[in-house]
Amino acid sequence: MNIITLDFETFYDSKQGYTLKKMTMEEYIRSPLFQTIGVSVKVNEEETAWASGTHAQIKRFLDTYDWENSMLVCQNTAFDGLILSEHYGIHAKWYADTMLMGRATLGVDARVSLAALAKHFGVGEKGDEVIRADGMRREDFSDEELDAYGDYCVNDVELTYKIFSKMVRDGFPKGEMKLIDLTLKMFVRPRLVLNKELLEDHLITIREKKGALLAESGCTVEDLMSNPKLADVLRQYGVEPPVKISARTGKEAYAFSKTDADFNALLEHPDFRVQAIVAARLGVKSTLEETRTERFIGIADRGLMPVPLGYYAAHTGRWGGSDKINLQNLPSRGANAGKIKNAIEAPEGYVMIDSDSSQIEARVLAWLAGQDDLVEDFREGRDVYKIMASAIYGKPEDEITKEERFMGKTVVLGCGYGLGAVKFRNALGIQGIDITQDMADTIILAYREKYPAITALWRQAQLMIEYVTKEKVLDIGPPGVLEVVLPKNDKNRNGGVRLPSGLMLYYPELRAEPNEKGRLEYSYRSRYGRNRIYGGKAVENICQAVARCIIGEQMILIAKRYEVVLTVHDAIACIAREEEADEAQAYVEQCMRWVPAWAEGLPVNCESGYGRSYGEC
Repeated sequence: MNIITLDFETFYDSKQGYTLKKMTMEEYIRSPLFQTIGVSVKVNEEETAWASGTHAQIKRFLDTYDWENSMLVCQNTAFDGLILSEHYGIHAKWYADTMLMGRATLGVDARVSLAALAKHFGVGEKGDEVIRADGMRREDFSDEELDAYGDYCVNDVELTYKIFSKMVRDGFPKGEMKLIDLTLKMFVRPRLVLNKELLEDHLITIREKKGALLAESGCTVEDLMSNPKLADVLRQYGVEPPVKISARTGKEAYAFSKTDADFNALLEHPDFRVQAIVAARLGVKSTLEETRTERFIGIADRGLMPVPLGYYAAHTGRWGGSDKINLQNLPSRGANAGKIKNAIEAPEGYVMIDSDSSQIEARVLAWLAGQDDLVEDFREGRDVYKIMASAIYGKPEDEITKEERFMGKTVVLGCGYGLGAVKFRNALGIQGIDITQDMADTIILAYREKYPAITALWRQAQLMIEYVTKEKVLDIGPPGVLEVVLPKNDKNRNGGVRLPSGLMLYYPELRAEPNEKGRLEYSYRSRYGRNRIYGGKAVENICQAVARCIIGEQMILIAKRYEVVLTVHDAIACIAREEEADEAQAYVEQCMRWVPAWAEGLPVNCESGYGRSYGEC
C-alpha cells in the first residue's frame, strides 16, 4: 500500500464571502467560483511534487498516481478528498487524516491545526504565505508568487506526512484507522440522494406553520419581551423555563438571553411551537428546522449528499455533526418528525438499512458494574422497564400499566449515572410529567436499592478520581477492560482512562478544589473552561465511551459486506441492493449483536428496518 500525502491550495475571496468561514466545505467545493491554484503530492518517502496549471493539466498530473492501491493522507481529508472526487473523479482506496488522528490521540480539547500538531510532534513549522493569497486567482499570481505558494504547500505536505508517520509509529490503533476511513468515505464518496421536492414542500409547511403557531399561541411582543410572561407561555407547552444565577444579583433568574445555552437549545425542541416562540424572542428570522431544510435543498441542487460526520467529536469519542449539518439531531418527534429523514434516500436500485443498538448504555452500565441480575434480564430478553416499574409501584409485573412502564423506562435509561430526586423530577417536568417530590424520592430510592452494584460503581469511580489527583491508580470495571492512566505515565501529561479501542478518555489537568461549603470538588480543563467531574458523571463518560468502542467494531464488521453511509448515536445505516435487502438486514443484525472478545458476557441487541429512504427504515 502506498501512502499519498496531498494538499490542495484553492482560490478564496473574503470580500465576496467565498471562504470556508462563511460556507460549508460542500458548498465551497461545489461553487462555480472554485479553482485549484495548485496541489502538492508526496508518495511514501519520495520528494514532494508541486503542480499548478489549468484544470486539465492538474487532472493529468493527478492521474499519474496509483490511487487504487493507495491511502490518501491529508490534514482535513474531507476537504481535499471531496475536491479529488468532485473535480477530478479520483477516489483513493483508503483515507486517513492527521487532524482526526490528532483529535483522537491528544483529546477533543487539544489544538489540532497543522501548525499546532507540527509543534507538538516537533517536526517543523508551518509557513504563512497563504495569508497573502486572498482574492487571487491562479492567473493573478506571478511566477515568483506561484513558486512561493508552491513552497508553502510542499512544506504543508511534508509536515503532514511526518505527523502521520509519527502517530503511526506511536501505535495509533488500526481499528480507529478503519473508522476514520469509513467516516471520510461517507463524505468524499457521497451515495445518498436528497428528494428536493419533499424538502421544498416541507419548507413551505414550516414557514406557514411558523406564523400560524405564533398567532395561535397568543404571544404578543409584550409576552415575548417579558420574562415572567414568556416563562408562563413556555410552561403552557410543557417546558420548564431554564434558569441561571444572575451575575449581578447573585439570585436565580430566567436564562432567556442569546448567550444562554439552555434557552438556545429550545430552538431544537420537538414541539415546533416552542421553536417558533424561542426564535421570535431571540430575534432569529428562521427556526433551526427552517435553516436546516434550506441547507438540504441547497445540497440537493448541487448533487448527491456528502454525509458530514465529525469523527471523535465528543469527549467520549462519539461522532458528531460537521460542516454545519448535524445529522445527530434530525427530528424524530413532534410536527417535523421524519420530514427530512424521508427526503434522504438510497441510490436507485438500493435500500437503506438502519440498525439501532438497543439500550446499549444501560446494558454496558449493568455489565461494567457487575449488576448480574440486570445483565441476565437483558440477556433473556425480559422487560426490564416493567421489572423496574414493579419495584417502584410495589405490584406484580403483569399489573403494570402502560404509564407505569414508561416511568420504569425513564428510570432505567435516565437514572444510571447518579441522578438525584430533584433533578429527576425537573427532567420529568420538561416532558410534561408532573410528580410530587415525595414520589421522586421514592423512585430514586427504589432504583438504587434494586441495583446496588450500580451505585457501588459510582462510588468506585469517585474514588478513582480522587486517587488520580493523588497520583495513585484505582481500577474500575471488569478486569482487563479499562486502564486508569496517571498524568505522569501519559505522553500528554493528561491522566484518564484507556479504553478498549486503545485511545484515551482524557481528564486534562484534573484537580480538587474546595467549593463554597468547603467540600472538595473535582474538575478538569476543557475548551469551554473547567468541567466538574464526579463519580456518576465519570461512569456516564465511561459507559458512553465503551458503547462507542463496541459500535465502532460493529461498524467495521458491517462495512466488510455493505457500504456504511451514516451513524447516529448508537445506530448504523448502510445501503444494499434491493434484491438482497432481507439478507443484508439479517447480516447487519448479526453484526449489531456481536460483541468483542474484551466484552465477554455483555448482552447486546438491536432493532432494524429498511426502506428506500432513511425515514422508512
